[in-house]
Amino acid sequence: QPAPTFTSHASRSNLEMMRHRKKVPKLGKPADQRKALLRALTTETIRHGRIKTTLVRAKAVRKHIDKMIELGKDGSLHSRRQAMAWVYDKDLVHSLFEAAEDRYGDRNGGYTRVLRTMPRQGDNAKMAIIELV
Repeated sequence: QPAPTFTSHASRSNLEMMRHRKKVPKLGKPADQRKALLRALTTETIRHGRIKTTLVRAKAVRKHIDKMIELGKDGSLHSRRQAMAWVYDKDLVHSLFEAAEDRYGDRNGGYTRVLRTMPRQGDNAKMAIIELV
């Protein structure tokens, strides 16, 4: 078992550890920017039904989209307010709550599908399409 890496700089020392068992994908952004990105991706996926983004972002936003659809299936006032707090568009929340029970009533989770596509031209990043089932 290798020891932790110590890097010393002129004024400080930095202890670098490995991120074992950390489930939250950081997406290379600070927490506030990461939350805004996930909210925007959730909103646009629900609005358009399918969007093209990077594979890591698509896998990260799946959880939030499924949560919004679960809230829509529940249909209570509390669920509606929770969805309003996450999704940017108020009218989109209303249309989601109207359609969710009919569209996903018999399905217990797995409301999204992530399809891998060709890598991005500029930086060869893994791309994916995330769509509502």
